[in-house]
Amino acid sequence: MWMLGALASAAGFAFSTAASHRAARGIRPVVGLASLSHLAGISPAYADTLPAGGGFDAFIALSGKLTGHASFDPVLGKRAYKALSRADSQFTQNVAALNTWLQTHGGVPSDTVTQALQAEQPNLAKTVSAITRAWYLGLVGDSPNVQVIAYESALMFEPVKDILTIPSYCRDVPFYWTRKPSNA
Repeated sequence: MWMLGALASAAGFAFSTAASHRAARGIRPVVGLASLSHLAGISPAYADTLPAGGGFDAFIALSGKLTGHASFDPVLGKRAYKALSRADSQFTQNVAALNTWLQTHGGVPSDTVTQALQAEQPNLAKTVSAITRAWYLGLVGDSPNVQVIAYESALMFEPVKDILTIPSYCRDVPFYWTRKPSNA
């Protein structure tokens, strides 16, 4: 879990730094992103009014609030939504509840929201973690039933995509590198 927090923190720093540099130079990419997301059929994640219910548009809006991203790959978004809905029978209700909670409480990024919800509504905190894990790590569910929904398009690679060559495949099961080698 620490890795997810570290990735989310790094991504948050990268996005806030980039946003402050754009603001200092007077660049306002929001209008262009709104047009592109509309053409892609995805609601902008930064809209003041979040979609009602727990459907796909509400999930995308919530994902935007939690990750700081204004747009998402629509195919990956649908894959994530379907996998998360299958993994948790209360997922759509939790998405609706989280969107309502965010409108009344605020608090982003995801680690701030999760911390606030831990004592109050742990089922919603778990949904926040599941959503950010799906986007950043490309994983849904828990071992041994974890489903890989993305690898090279997972958001964990965003902050380093200009420096690292992102492998187009996973060399083993998720987190294979955490096991002690058999010959050691």
